Amino acid sequence: MKKQLGFTLIELMIVVTIVGILATIAYPAYSDYLIRGRIPDATSGLAAKRVQMEQYFQDNRTYVGAPACAADAATSRFFTFSCNPAATATTYTLEAVGVAPMLGFTYTIDNQNTKTSTITRAGWANTSTSCWIIRKDGSCS
Repeated sequence: MKKQLGFTLIELMIVVTIVGILATIAYPAYSDYLIRGRIPDATSGLAAKRVQMEQYFQDNRTYVGAPACAADAATSRFFTFSCNPAATATTYTLEAVGVAPMLGFTYTIDNQNTKTSTITRAGWANTSTSCWIIRKDGSCS
């Protein structure tokens, strides 16, 4: 009697089914993990630019013309930084707007250190809040 080598079609279909089920569960979790890993690009970038704004104010007694207010798409692959609205002598609002895979995420900070998030991404809780949202359930940093 000859010994059979290889897999039967039933065994192969069972493996394909198991891999499909695991992928259905794992892919959304992995996507969420990637998004949460990209959010610090915005929050740390805004914090650094806020420090630059305050240093500029200490030297010039105005926020107008501060280099940190210039539109900046080079600091991060996932966010574009700018002042929106434009800085005045005594106020500014720095904004990080998500691009590409982070589309729908906007983080801001102002001269009063008020942090806000506006998230329009499907599946994310709290579309607008007075903190930097870092998780899908609306948890803040």
